[in-house]
Amino acid sequence: MTPNGDLAVEVEDLTKKFGDFVAVDHISFHVNKGEIFGFLGPNGAGKSTAIRILLGLLTPTSGTAIVGGLDVAKDPEAIRKNLGYVSQKFSLYNDLTVEENINFFSGIYGVAPEKRPERRAYALKMAGLEERAKTMTGLLPGGWKQRLALGCAILHEPRILFLDEPTSGVDPIARRDFWDLIYQLSGVGQTVFVTTHYMEEAEYCHRLALMFAGRIIAMGVPSDLKRDMYSNHLLQLETSALVPTMKLLDGEPGVLEVAVFGAGLHVTVADAGPTVERIRRKLAANQIEVRKLESIPPSMEDLFVSLIENEERKKA
Repeated sequence: MTPNGDLAVEVEDLTKKFGDFVAVDHISFHVNKGEIFGFLGPNGAGKSTAIRILLGLLTPTSGTAIVGGLDVAKDPEAIRKNLGYVSQKFSLYNDLTVEENINFFSGIYGVAPEKRPERRAYALKMAGLEERAKTMTGLLPGGWKQRLALGCAILHEPRILFLDEPTSGVDPIARRDFWDLIYQLSGVGQTVFVTTHYMEEAEYCHRLALMFAGRIIAMGVPSDLKRDMYSNHLLQLETSALVPTMKLLDGEPGVLEVAVFGAGLHVTVADAGPTVERIRRKLAANQIEVRKLESIPPSMEDLFVSLIENEERKKA
């Protein structure tokens, strides 16, 4: 593969096997420079394995991956010098202060001594940690620890930043604040590659690849994916008897899928008008009260559940 200068990451037919187990199954995609590109998928989908290949930590079984213009199989050491990485497990030192962690990783990443004060100040300001510079890292809440990890990951001004489920275990407010930092970095041209299993985070990406069982099952702009791949009508249905409702709607003409969402159901139908009336009549005939039945726009979770169920049906 000849590297494309406009792309940060180029992957073609990439595969990784561990014995007979196929962790990454012939995936192909690209990431534009300055883009926030996401891998969305459940645990075990192959996201982290793919990331480790792109970081030069694993050798692919077959296929090619070009990261920052370099082939990961041929020059993994050079690749790692141009990348930043934040893992889902906090990997800094709890017994150092915030500032001491930054100083330590400045040395690890080979930041020139004369640039270290400037880069330290930038990392502290970007992460909002200026007033916590002398705080022991172990005393920081989880969200602030991840801010520090992000600050350390960009000390050497990497061309591409990889974030592997960086907000796992972080509360929703801290998670949103962390994404504000990602947007700031993207706004100044930083390429960000992020993996997540949080559906709402997928909406924040410029483009998204949905992974399942080692394969990419859909890819594109989140809003386009929902519009183009979820062209049927979606209903929110709440009744007095959830499980009996599901059984009654199974196989009902016009009903394509039924899935539990919270205290109700999301029902995918081919035609909202006639099908809604049939649903009402059938439930009334079975003494089930309809508490809510309305059309709603599909969420990323609706899309992902639908795609996963389609994949499962193919295996059956």
